[in-house]
Amino acid sequence: MPIAPESLPEAWPALPFEGWNETAFTLHMWTQMVGKIRLSLTPWINHSWHVTLYLTARGLTTSPIPHGTRSFEIEFDFVQHVLLIRSGHGDGRTIPLQAMAVAEFHERVMNALREMSLEVKISGTPNEIAEPIPFAEDQKHKSYEAEAANRFWRVLQQSDRVFKSFRSRFIGKCSPVHFFWGSFDLAVTRFSGRAAPPHPGGVRIYQMLSRARPTRTK
Repeated sequence: MPIAPESLPEAWPALPFEGWNETAFTLHMWTQMVGKIRLSLTPWINHSWHVTLYLTARGLTTSPIPHGTRSFEIEFDFVQHVLLIRSGHGDGRTIPLQAMAVAEFHERVMNALREMSLEVKISGTPNEIAEPIPFAEDQKHKSYEAEAANRFWRVLQQSDRVFKSFRSRFIGKCSPVHFFWGSFDLAVTRFSGRAAPPHPGGVRIYQMLSRARPTRTK
């Protein structure tokens, strides 16, 4: 049932990390898993803009992902608390977002894709975290508090609105407003036009493709 305007929740809800840290870590792993599916199948774009997720009116989406001549998308719905997998051929699967181990979520998602003939291989280890546990083996992280996940999405939704207004005033090269699942944050990047500094690790592809110094807002 739709929410009456006078009953709408606060626009900027409080989200103290200590109150939802276990859910946050589990959700971080879930978004990494879905993001890696997009990464595995989407043509490479500089600055890793091909791997991100995007805000929707109800959660986060991959946007359409190519699979041969087909396409599909995966969306986290933080209102109904389900993961939706939908293809352009009309079929789909729904996985409830509820307390479950990362390993179980991984199994459910991969099984759903196989049932839809959308097989995909991903790197099974999380990125950008200390002491990562492979998704298929992670029985440690299994918290999901629906109210906290909804608050997180509402904060992202308002941040997305502000970032898009900020982005609109800049006429140079600028990224979309997008969600990086590796670092678990929303970002928009504006480029100054100045040459980027050499990568400290000597990664030449970074020097070739990052020809403008970015200013990233999170």
